[in-house]
This record gives sequence, structure tokens and C-alpha cells, in this order.
Amino acid sequence: MQYIELKLTIKPNEEYIVDLLASFLGEIGFESFEEHVDGMIAYIRKEVFDEDALTHLVANFPYTSDIQYEITNVDRVNWNEEWEKHYFEPIIIGNRCVIHSSFHVNIPTAEFDIVIDPKMSFGTGHHETTSLMIEEILDAELENKSVIDMGCGTAVLAILAAMKGAKPVVAIDIDPWCTENSTENVQTNGVEWIKVELGGANQLKGKEADIIFANINRNILLEDMKKYSAILNEGGVLYLSGFYTEDIPVLEAEINRNQLHIVTSRSKNNWAVLKTIKV
Repeated sequence: MQYIELKLTIKPNEEYIVDLLASFLGEIGFESFEEHVDGMIAYIRKEVFDEDALTHLVANFPYTSDIQYEITNVDRVNWNEEWEKHYFEPIIIGNRCVIHSSFHVNIPTAEFDIVIDPKMSFGTGHHETTSLMIEEILDAELENKSVIDMGCGTAVLAILAAMKGAKPVVAIDIDPWCTENSTENVQTNGVEWIKVELGGANQLKGKEADIIFANINRNILLEDMKKYSAILNEGGVLYLSGFYTEDIPVLEAEINRNQLHIVTSRSKNNWAVLKTIKV
């Protein structure tokens, strides 16, 4: 499978501008992002790349008019090697969960020790949305709860849920690289009862769940909210992240339309997580 690598030079290269641009790129199909000194690099599957959509986005991006980019065709990237060289450091979340890769040494001791080799997948725990979701999972009662992880990326959320006693657990993603990586991470962490599936919300048909994690983006969450609610058991919990605090009102309206209501909301660097319950 070939990917498009998009190298963006952004002025001013401010963190909030880069984050917002990544969010907009995610809405037109870009899946993975990494920082570089002048902006960021983004990746998208070649078969879904729409250069017209990219041109329109850059021309109409409201936060800066100074964005330059280069497009390169790339084969499979050794994402583990890139993260090992540049980015992925072990992290502790909530003083209870350590996330690290197989190449790390001197790992801190924690109640939940998760090994993630990310490849071309999103979700090592460094991004605010992933760490917010992990903090929610650490506080949740999951013993013998049925769990679905939508947009699973590396399956880190599903793995933590399984370690906390959730069963059955299903991890779903539209990207075959993510499902391949998730399967490897599931095996590495000894939670083989997690079932990994390729697809989107269509995979939910015929399923039911006590708990759903959906860490995706605002537009997908709005589009699929009805499907989440439909398979969630009464009193079940839907955790939502992947959006900014200013997106909460439009999400709340859709949440309320689908037999759900918000219990709590938290944020980190303007990224948000919502805990909702089906009533």
C-alpha cells in the first residue's frame, strides 16, 4: 500500500496552528502526523488523496495564509524506527499506567504496563486526546464489561481496558496498517481475547456494548453518534474525544438527540473528552 507524504512549512509555526491544521487535514483523510522544525509532516493513503481538497483547505485555512507544502509518494514507512529516533519516549499517565515501546529500557514501574510499537498508527498516549481517554479508563469500572474501541489506532485503549478486566473487547479501525499494528500490540501485551476488526461504524451492526471509546474527530463522531447509541446497552457509557473544547456544543446537541447525556467533560490544551451515558 502506498502513502502520500505531505511536508508542510507553516508560518508562524505555532503549536495551536499546527494542531488545528492537523484536525482539518484529518477531515480530508490524513491519518498520521509528525512534527518537524518548520511545521509538520502528514500521511494519507494514496487511493483516498484528493489534491483539490488539499488545495482548497490550504487556500481557505483561517489561522494563517502562509502554508507551503511538498507532496511525495512513499512506500510503507518503518514507523517504529522513526519514533525510536525522534519522538516516542515512555510516559506515565495518572501515576498508574506506563506506555513504552519494546526498544525502551529502564521502564518505570506502574500498575498497568503497556508495550506499544506504533508503526504508522496514531495513539501512543502522547497526544492529549489519547491521554485524556486513558485517564478516563483508569477511573472506570471495567470488570466483565463489553467494550468497543472505535478508531483504535494502536489499540492502546482496548489493551488497557482488557488489562482492567473488560471482556469481550473489540478494536475497530478503517486503516489496515492500524489493524495490523493493533493485532501485534494485542499479542505483545498478552490480551489475545481482544478482537481486531477492519472497518468503520459499519462493523457495529449486530454488536452490543456496555462501553464504547471513540477517539476520532468531530465530523466522524457526529456522523456515527446514532450508530454508537444504537448498540450501547441502557446505562452504557460512551467516551468521546478527538475534538476541541469549542466543538462541545455541536456534539452535545447530537448526543442529546441520541438518548445520551453528558456526565463529565475535561480538557487538556484545548482538546476535550466527554463521558456520556445512555438513558
